[in-house]
Amino acid sequence: MNLSPALLVTHAAEPASREVTDWAPRIAWVVGLALVVALLYWLMREGWKWRALLQSDLPELPQEPAEPGEPKLTMTGRYHGSTTAGQWLDRIVAHGLGTRSRAELTLTEHGVAVVRPGAADFFIPADRLRDARLDKGIAGKVLTEGGLLVITWEHGGKLLDSGFRSDRAAEHAAWRDAVRELARGARGTTGTTDDLHGTTEAAATTHHEEGAR
Repeated sequence: MNLSPALLVTHAAEPASREVTDWAPRIAWVVGLALVVALLYWLMREGWKWRALLQSDLPELPQEPAEPGEPKLTMTGRYHGSTTAGQWLDRIVAHGLGTRSRAELTLTEHGVAVVRPGAADFFIPADRLRDARLDKGIAGKVLTEGGLLVITWEHGGKLLDSGFRSDRAAEHAAWRDAVRELARGARGTTGTTDDLHGTTEAAATTHHEEGAR
C-alpha cells in the first residue's frame, strides 16, 4: 500500500510505545525491605526482653504512700529512661523503667512521685535518694547541655540514674538543689553523698568522655 509523503511524516512523528513496567523485581525489592525491617524489629524486641530477663532480680518499683505530704515542687515534662548509675548507656528496662513517656513529678518530704500516663508510675522514697545533677544525656538520648535532670537513687541494692526533662528547663536547677537537700536530710548527712561508682560529678564526666568517643 502506497502512503503519501504527508502520512509518512505523521507516522514517523508518533512516539514509540512505552515499555511495559516489570513489577516482579519491584515487588521482590519491597518485600525484601519489609522482611529486613521486620527482622531488625524482632532483634530489638528480643534484645529488650533479654535485658529485662537479666534485670529480673530488680524488685517491684516503690509506690507513692497513701499520705504523700505537702508538695514542695512540681514538674511536668518527659521521662527519658533509667540506667545503672554512672553508665548512661546501660539502660534499665525492668518494670517499665525503659519506657519513655510524659511525666508529672511531685517532690514532698517523703520523696519524689513520678506519674506517667500510659506507663507505670513509681515513687522514689526520700531515704533512697542519693543525689541529683544536670546532664545532657541518658539511655542513648542526647539533649542540650544541662537539658536533663538526672536523679540518682537506690533500688534493690542497685544505684540508678533516672532522667527527666521539664517543659520549663529553668526549673532543673531548683529541682537538683531540692533533691540534694532532701537526700542529705533523709540520710542525716551534711556533704555531697558518694555513690558506689563515685560522685555524680564523676558520672557526668564519664558520660561526656563516652560521648566524645
